Amino acid sequence: MILLRALLTRLATTVVTLFGAAVIVFFVIRVVPGNPIAMMLPPGATDEDIARLSAHYGLDRSIPEQFAIWFAGVLHGDFGASISLRQPVMPLVLGRLPATLELAIFALVLAVMIGGAAALTGTRLRNTRTEAAIDIANGVGLSVPDFLWALVLILLFGILVPVFHISGRISPSADLPFVTQFYVFESILRLRFDLWWDLLQHMFMPALALAIPLAAIIGQLLKQSLKETMHLDYVVLARTKGYAENKVIVSEALPNAVLPTLTLIGVQFTFLIGGTVIIERLFSYEGLGNMAIDAVINRDLPLIQGIVLVFALLFTVVNLVVDMTYALLNPRLRHA
Repeated sequence: MILLRALLTRLATTVVTLFGAAVIVFFVIRVVPGNPIAMMLPPGATDEDIARLSAHYGLDRSIPEQFAIWFAGVLHGDFGASISLRQPVMPLVLGRLPATLELAIFALVLAVMIGGAAALTGTRLRNTRTEAAIDIANGVGLSVPDFLWALVLILLFGILVPVFHISGRISPSADLPFVTQFYVFESILRLRFDLWWDLLQHMFMPALALAIPLAAIIGQLLKQSLKETMHLDYVVLARTKGYAENKVIVSEALPNAVLPTLTLIGVQFTFLIGGTVIIERLFSYEGLGNMAIDAVINRDLPLIQGIVLVFALLFTVVNLVVDMTYALLNPRLRHA
């Protein structure tokens, strides 16, 4: 009952958050200098042409009137039409969203694997040079932003030693029997492992660039939690029973030390999704972030609004899932 009440409260907060995000993005992008209609017309267009197109897209009205019309459409599932692409906004956004989600999930898996392995190794070999090397690597991973890691990876494994693809989501010559835009998951379901491998080759470097800073955060926090847990009574008791050190760390210390890290992973996943914007541009990856940059360049107001609302919805949903999962996993919160 307590969890249900907390869930309903968070859902209400989510609705208010989304409405606030809609208001802010709508008004902010309209006070920024620049006329999207003038940008889409040829240089010889007259003022009458600009006025006619402005009336067609409703940009001749006052900003409060524009917001009321747009928000009424959103409530009915109509997010307007893209000015630059001349297509409905929501199909465009939903068509690119799966690519971004697959990239973010793959990056999260890599970050957990790298960060978890670093934390376990540093805990097992604590007070040695290996632990010091892991701490230095974590420091480097935290201090270098993801877009710089992307440039380094492109230089190393795309140009000097061309092992992975550096642009696109899949090879242009590939046969695409997909029904949905979730190419990775559908290729596994269809047992098309040739397409799956090609997708991973295109996705690996952008995902790794996103994963390195997050892996450093995970490794640092989890190692610190493990070191604190290793001195607790039940861990000492496990040692007195003759358990091997590896079993003590994995079976006794890790389950209790991992809870703060799980919360961090969930929160950082939202930032990971936001970080795909620049990374997708660098790798010409056909995701939502790449589309967002094009929309900003072209001053495509309806498309910008749709993308920002989808990102805001993702952030709120992920945070809600993280909070509920942590409450379920933590007995003190579950029975509070």
